[in-house]
Amino acid sequence: VQLQASGGGLVQAGGSLRLSCHAPRMIFSVFAPKHMAWYRQAPGKQREAVATITPNKSTTYVDSVRGRFTISRDNSNKKVFLQMNSLRPEDTAVYYCNDPSSPYPWGQGTLVTVSS
Repeated sequence: VQLQASGGGLVQAGGSLRLSCHAPRMIFSVFAPKHMAWYRQAPGKQREAVATITPNKSTTYVDSVRGRFTISRDNSNKKVFLQMNSLRPEDTAVYYCNDPSSPYPWGQGTLVTVSS
């Protein structure tokens, strides 16, 4: 199974980006019951989970992004999204999505660079 993250790019501080994660080879009946999460890994730092979403769309966030980021999901299209607003230079990282309960092999992620 491959989880494809996209939507990253270069943005100025205060700007917004919307990341998408697609699981094209995962059937709906497998995707829909999954908890999903967005992670990020900044240069020289460990990967951290920044947002999670349950099958019934309850969400949690790490303190550093709460109020700025919003995670959502579209089960019918097997996608998870991360709307990122009020971006800061410290949000610069490679962003990934995965199943926090039973992670798949990590993909390439999508690079987000926030300039000051």
